[in-house]
Amino acid sequence: MSANDHVRDLVDFVGASPSSYHATAEIARRLADAGYVRQAETEAWNSSAGGHFLIRDGAVIAWMIPEDAGALTPFRMIGSHTDSPAFKLKPNPDLKTAGYSQLGVEIYGGPLLNSWLDRELGIAGCLVTDGDVRLVRTEAIARIPQLALHLDRSVNDDGLKLDRQRHTAPIWAIHDQGCRILDHLGELAGCPADDILGFDLVLFDTAPPVIFGSDSQFLASGRLDNLVSVHAGLTALINTGDGQAVALLAAFDHEEIGSESRSGASGPLLAEVVERISRRLGADDDQRHRALAASACLSADGGHAVHPNYPEKHDPANQPVLNGGPLLKINSNQRYATDATGAALWRQACRRAGVTMQNFVSNNTVPCGSTIGPLTATRLGIRTIDVGVPLLSMHSARELCGVEDPSSLASAMDAFFALDATS
Repeated sequence: MSANDHVRDLVDFVGASPSSYHATAEIARRLADAGYVRQAETEAWNSSAGGHFLIRDGAVIAWMIPEDAGALTPFRMIGSHTDSPAFKLKPNPDLKTAGYSQLGVEIYGGPLLNSWLDRELGIAGCLVTDGDVRLVRTEAIARIPQLALHLDRSVNDDGLKLDRQRHTAPIWAIHDQGCRILDHLGELAGCPADDILGFDLVLFDTAPPVIFGSDSQFLASGRLDNLVSVHAGLTALINTGDGQAVALLAAFDHEEIGSESRSGASGPLLAEVVERISRRLGADDDQRHRALAASACLSADGGHAVHPNYPEKHDPANQPVLNGGPLLKINSNQRYATDATGAALWRQACRRAGVTMQNFVSNNTVPCGSTIGPLTATRLGIRTIDVGVPLLSMHSARELCGVEDPSSLASAMDAFFALDATS
């Protein structure tokens, strides 16, 4: 697949994935189309050769078992996450203020709050009824309007200051014309609001992704962190053949809030899947640990490209740029899990794929965030390498990447899956 074809497919993938639950559904659809078989957690484990996948809420684990897999077959894993910083509807979400119907929202993760102002927003996620979970998605329905300059004359000099409670409630109707938001969502999902027993709903920017710039070099979109990595890993997994290792993709939820959930990387999901695969391949505890010692994992997440207006925020000697190739992310304090051997493994995969790569390390005065990489390395004891694509405007409602980097990341991941198990 060419870089242009890949990025157009990424645009379709992002468009289908306004929430973690929708991303999970789109991943499952694509896997099923590729012949992967869904594994229910409540059923006996199927370790037959071929592709399998499991869904837990907003997370997916998918894996390909080689024909000759046995007790000592190692794993090649790619880890990513389906969630992004956003606003989530609170319980009792209906607010009435100054003649408007507004939405009570809670800030999820660390969004750039100002980037969400004056955008037409939709609502997406899941509604839970008695024994049923339904996905729901609106068109543009809400907006967080910014205060006019005439009422805040100092805003351009002093900067915008937003109170996270008072200034982030979206409007969605005129009060005397509005209804309860769950009435509206229930109607879309085909169930009465009174039947909704629980919900998990986020706001999302309804503006579609756009490819732009000289020679169409840039992609602007919501949720590039981290759907670029999810899509690249999914593409590589579907393309992988019958290798020497179990190829596995883990797309976790809740990374943006620390991963501590049953569907997050700090939870038991990946370890449980690995254990159940290994047991059905005939491995005892000792053999499973031996297989994991020969395994490796890519933790794929967005990284920072050098910002041309703020070059002082970046390391002076390691300055990744858009369309310069995927990143190898390094941090001496293990906020990223990359070590020297893992770095060599990633460079080997990039070399085999014919992909140019870039190093990312933080400026010492600007500490970096973390990823699922250290969590996976800690839980499984598996060698883990942090990688990703360079982004501008990370955690904005609308992020920016180069059009060539997503395809390069997928190609390097494809090569990573194909590396000899002894590499």
